Order: sequence, then C-alpha cells, then structure tokens
Amino acid sequence: HLPSMRTPTEMIVGLVLCPCGLLLTLTGTLAPSWRQVSLIPDQPMDVVWEQGIWDICRERQSTHDRLCGQADELGYFEQVPVRVAQGLMPSSLVVTLVGLVVAALGVRCWQPEPRHLVAGVAGLVLLLSGLMSLVPSSWYTQELWALPAPPGSTLSVGYSLVLSYLGSCLEILGGLALALSFHHCCQE
Repeated sequence: HLPSMRTPTEMIVGLVLCPCGLLLTLTGTLAPSWRQVSLIPDQPMDVVWEQGIWDICRERQSTHDRLCGQADELGYFEQVPVRVAQGLMPSSLVVTLVGLVVAALGVRCWQPEPRHLVAGVAGLVLLLSGLMSLVPSSWYTQELWALPAPPGSTLSVGYSLVLSYLGSCLEILGGLALALSFHHCCQE
C-alpha cells in the first residue's frame, strides 16, 4: 500500500484556522478597545474612552484626536477580570505558538507521511490555548457593566473584545480539527 501524498483535510483546516486565530487574539490582546465609554459627564459629547487590558485611550471623534496612556482614576486595571485577562491572554499567545510549532512537526511537510500522533497532540495544545483566551474574554464580557466607569456614561463592547472572541473560537475549532488526527492513530 503506497503512502498517500495528500495532507489530511483536518490538518489543513487546523493549520489555516489556528494562525488566523493567533492573529485575531494578538490584535485583541494589544489593541486598547475591550470596552468603550461614551457620553461621559463633564466631557464633550464626542469624547470616547477606549479601555483595553493594557491601556486607556481618549478619542475626540469629531477631530479624531486620540491620546493613549490616560490615568486610571477609577481603578479599572485593579479589577480581577482585567488582571486575569492580562495574565491569560499573553499566556494563550505563547501556548498557541508552541502548538503551531508542534503542528508543523506533525503535519507532513518534508516527510512522506504525516505524524498523526504529533498532530493530534498539537490539536490538544491549540484547543487549550483557545480556551485560555476564551475564558478572560467571556469573563470580561460578563463583568463589562460592573467594571468601574463614570456614573451616567454609556458602555459598549469594543472591537478588541470581539476579535479576542473570534480568535479564541478559531483556535478551538482548529485545535479540534487537528485533534481528529488521533483517529488515524487508532486505525493504525
């Protein structure tokens, strides 16, 4: 029986989804817009604060003047969901990189047959990394309105939080696809 020269579909799906998830999660981690605070009392109507897990930016929407590094007067960065996100999001990025390296070793790139066991283990690592970024994103969303904000202001979800969610989901789906490689180990 001749070895198949085709890379299994689940490995291709995993190797497409996981790097996309990594890019989205990286952008969501670094960009300062997990939450937007608008209609802030004693501020012009067009001023919006964008709060991320590392920085707070103030933007005047009429002129697009943006100033980051704003002082955290309300204790936003002291909140547990923000602290957890500061720990888990970068950790998730590192675990994703490790998972992608292991996946590259498992998927047939320079050898006649893929290593199904290695690809399956990479899938589990990438699944774990997706869960590691999904937990802080979910928790932050749950606590979005409980985190400190000026009284009377309007709160909304920022694009970084959405990107973190999407990245987490892509990593989980890609990890599950790669974990399907265990099926080939059982057949052998």
